[in-house]
Amino acid sequence: MAPRNPNSEKILDFVVNKGNGIKGLVDTGIETVPDLYILPIEERLLPNNILPYDSIPVIDVSNWDDPKVKESICDAAGKWGFFQIINHGVPLHVLDAVKEAAHRFFGLPYEERNKYWAGNSPTDTVTLKTSFVPQAEAVLEWKDYLSFRCSPRDLESFPLWPPVCRRFADVMGDTTVDYRKYRLKKNLELQNSTHIYNCLMTVYRDEVVEYTESAKSVIRKLLEVLLEGLKVKQIDKAREYTLMGSPIVNLMYYPHCPNPDFTAGVRPHSDISTLTVLLQDDNGGLYVRATENDSWIHVLPINGALVINIGDILQIMSNDRYKSIEHRVVANRSKDRVSVPIFVNPGPDAVFGPLPEVLESGEQPLYKEVVFSDYFKYFFSKKHDGKKSMDFARI
Repeated sequence: MAPRNPNSEKILDFVVNKGNGIKGLVDTGIETVPDLYILPIEERLLPNNILPYDSIPVIDVSNWDDPKVKESICDAAGKWGFFQIINHGVPLHVLDAVKEAAHRFFGLPYEERNKYWAGNSPTDTVTLKTSFVPQAEAVLEWKDYLSFRCSPRDLESFPLWPPVCRRFADVMGDTTVDYRKYRLKKNLELQNSTHIYNCLMTVYRDEVVEYTESAKSVIRKLLEVLLEGLKVKQIDKAREYTLMGSPIVNLMYYPHCPNPDFTAGVRPHSDISTLTVLLQDDNGGLYVRATENDSWIHVLPINGALVINIGDILQIMSNDRYKSIEHRVVANRSKDRVSVPIFVNPGPDAVFGPLPEVLESGEQPLYKEVVFSDYFKYFFSKKHDGKKSMDFARI
């Protein structure tokens, strides 16, 4: 990587080393995109590379047992690698709440956000980061993200997660109460409170946990359908760990950008997950590589929908029957964009490769068996670079 100019080094120090992130840089009032964030022309998403009339499939999954629904999911996984699902059962108020939590966190003052910056966080299960791998990137990505590890063991550290991502929720209904208005006090102090009923009838919930728990059944049903398409009859405990043993949830934040055409919110890449469940806001900005060379499809937001994409792990396990497809994000000129992906990952020590059921007819494996933690470390050792990470597992 070529040496950076002095101004870029100064910005890198402010954004990365001092933990301000791109959010902090935008808050200084910058009116132009710094050199550190300007992509070479050949790497930018140009208007003539966007297919204006194409879209990824939208699948109504209100009846998971319908053979046509199952066929649509498997066909989309094989042809597109991306699809949106509607009528999936995750309540709209849960989806809205976790997006609001993202806005609340990134609306905090620097001093509060910085408590969770990598190296500062009270627990390694929640970490605030910027770009992707700044030390390996000549050009940084225009994003910050708060990352939560959400395996059952990781959830034990929930009390150390950012309070701003929590709310008081009325157990008797859907009414939410601003948690900042209430503080748990001694019983005697509560006796004369006009809010005693509200305090007694509320619980402290975390938006991220609630979203993840609500999405579990959807993830399970998706995997059952996709594996059934690979002739897998049952997902036992061992295979469940290999498919979904260590989920990660990110609150992604892309602040408004003076000239988003010059930058990348996220560079082209495929996910290393088994699959990814993405909640996006109504600003748009997600683009998926089309089947035509160097063409891209804008994934238009649908209220209440979840975007599903196949990850590298499932492409490898299916021996290329399902496809993990490159995608990228472009920031917005006037609005702050948030999205919330759930990366459905194998357990760290899980070993994966082409499934025996896929190879039973004598088909040759295209990939070797790999330990997920090794694949994970390799992916995060370099910048986003399309689908090159898959070479790590390719025979």
